[in-house]
Amino acid sequence: MPLETVIGTSLNYYLIAFDADGKECDGTQQVSQKVIDILSTQPITDVFLISHGWMGDISSAQKHYKEWIRTMADSHTDIEKIQQIRPEFHPLWIGLHWPSSPWSHEGLKAVVSYDITDNSQQQMIDDYAQSIADTEVTREALRVIFTAAIEYKSAPDTLPLEVSQAYEVLLKEASLISDEEDADGWSQTELLNLDPETVYQNILLEDTQDFSFGFTDTVKSAWDSFLGLPRLVSFWKMKDRARRIGETSGFNFLKKLQQTAAKTVRFHLMGHSFGCIFASATVAGNKQNNALVRPVNSLVLVQGALSLWSFSAKIPYKNNLVGYFHSIIAQRKVAGAIITTQSKHDSAVKLAYPVAGKLGLFAGQNIDTDVSSPPLPNVGGIGNYGIQGTDLDIINIDMLPLQYSYNFQPQKIYNLESSQYIYDPQANFVMGSHCVIDKPEIAHAVWSAVLSS
Repeated sequence: MPLETVIGTSLNYYLIAFDADGKECDGTQQVSQKVIDILSTQPITDVFLISHGWMGDISSAQKHYKEWIRTMADSHTDIEKIQQIRPEFHPLWIGLHWPSSPWSHEGLKAVVSYDITDNSQQQMIDDYAQSIADTEVTREALRVIFTAAIEYKSAPDTLPLEVSQAYEVLLKEASLISDEEDADGWSQTELLNLDPETVYQNILLEDTQDFSFGFTDTVKSAWDSFLGLPRLVSFWKMKDRARRIGETSGFNFLKKLQQTAAKTVRFHLMGHSFGCIFASATVAGNKQNNALVRPVNSLVLVQGALSLWSFSAKIPYKNNLVGYFHSIIAQRKVAGAIITTQSKHDSAVKLAYPVAGKLGLFAGQNIDTDVSSPPLPNVGGIGNYGIQGTDLDIINIDMLPLQYSYNFQPQKIYNLESSQYIYDPQANFVMGSHCVIDKPEIAHAVWSAVLSS
């Protein structure tokens, strides 16, 4: 597993995996040391750190990275341009894996029968608890929900009292972030503030609206309906995990690479979906540990599932809180350009992200999907609206076809309207084109960002 070969190209990459606590997984410590050795002995000029998004186990991360790197390698014109400007160009590719699959797929998709065994129910309770809050209180609340899901043949019109109370317990347990973990105020800028009955009513509507936030095909039973909120909470917790591992383990790894590399080596970070949180957190660090050796050279956020206000000096709707990643801007941690993509065909960011984020559809908010048209919403993803806010040098442009050149400038933010390219007419309604990121036009923009500093 240390060295991953990208078939059909001359490129390889190193895969480094972190566990849920941010520790390097068994066997990958040697990989990170190998990368350090390469940086100290080989003429590397550019280091690329890439991060996958939600629902990614190691095998899916490997598939994701190989497809992305293959697309980058196929951009021969862009690579030749870089080599003309920098004849010594010699990249090192590193894929960073963080566990972002919050539950057992088999457990969620299994058909539930009334003779479900105690062992199988307990296993699913344990799976959910680990992704929400690994406490006995959480397990008891989940047991109430699972029991009700089995007892009710069909979803009732309103939540039973015992299920509603169990929901409240889950929300409370999931929101308990220690002072150390929340030192930078993540819980203030990324609130978990869902009303159980409102969530439930909207889940019931999914059956007629043919939309299920990526968790089920249709909502037909009490089982699917009652488990809707725990699944949303798991979604929210994975956002928190991306942030937490990125700003600690990711940051420490990046800093170690910078300390080892020559001063001329450039660093580029790329993230997709929740991986944009991981990549941003890796650059930002946390309040106690945030000083990089030098700024990174580019940051690319493809269909980012993080708040459009994340980089803003002030967050509207929230008493003018500072965006969680504003330090990246204020401390000039990116020497080159910050690039984001938006696509109106990305259902996951357009619809599911606002729901799990806090308000979105559940609050009945009328979200304008035109990134150029104010007012902008309280909750929305960068993959839909781009980076927005105050004290930011933002340029909104269309993603360009391959025959045209970008002129990305240092320390500017470019929101690329990419609907023409991030689009798959065969994509399902739930995810839309969220994962359509292996397009040559995207690679063209990424390579152009490499030359921005």
